[in-house]
Amino acid sequence: MARGEHHRIHAQDRLQRNRRRVAQEAARLMSEHGIRDYHHAKVKAAERLGILEAQALPRNNEIEEALREHQRIFHADTQPQLLQDRREAAVEAMRFLEHFDPRLVGAVLDGTADAHSAVCLHLFSDNAEAVVLFLQERGVPLTQQTRRLRTSRDEQVEYPVLLFSADGVPFDLTVLPRDALRQPPLDRIDEKPMRRASLATVEELLATADNDDEFERMLSSALR
Repeated sequence: MARGEHHRIHAQDRLQRNRRRVAQEAARLMSEHGIRDYHHAKVKAAERLGILEAQALPRNNEIEEALREHQRIFHADTQPQLLQDRREAAVEAMRFLEHFDPRLVGAVLDGTADAHSAVCLHLFSDNAEAVVLFLQERGVPLTQQTRRLRTSRDEQVEYPVLLFSADGVPFDLTVLPRDALRQPPLDRIDEKPMRRASLATVEELLATADNDDEFERMLSSALR
């Protein structure tokens, strides 16, 4: 092997090792410190490891894979129950909010939820104030924010977000217009249409949670 080729292969191997190290450290930060922004997690991880090459920053899906691995290794005795509890809380909230066609999104749906995770729902109404009024009339104390979601590779739209806690579980509700039921925003991990699940699908996921094969099949179907 020529010396130049040897150096190239060595550099590629080092780069892949560094990407893996950054992904693992980002996963640890997300799991232990509640960081939920993938970009922030990987930049912070790279800084902590002293890895400066931009090429060594892993893609979001690499970090998600590392996060699942971290949970399997270090939190196998607690994370499944935390996930189950949040899915059960999601079902209760979705029944309560059924007038707004709720859809479950995020870590509670994809299976990476932990003690830091909110139950994230998309609600649909052409009048966001109707959702606010619905919750306020039922005595739910709210914090209101806004969030930018990507509706295409080149466009972001700002939506209202309603935050509250119930029985110690945080909830994060994004209110979108009715036509967004047909066209979800893009996912932050893979930039494909965001994966969402209806109440009926989440209820089925819970019902099959003890059957690993059936559960994985249904979850894969829900995330398409």
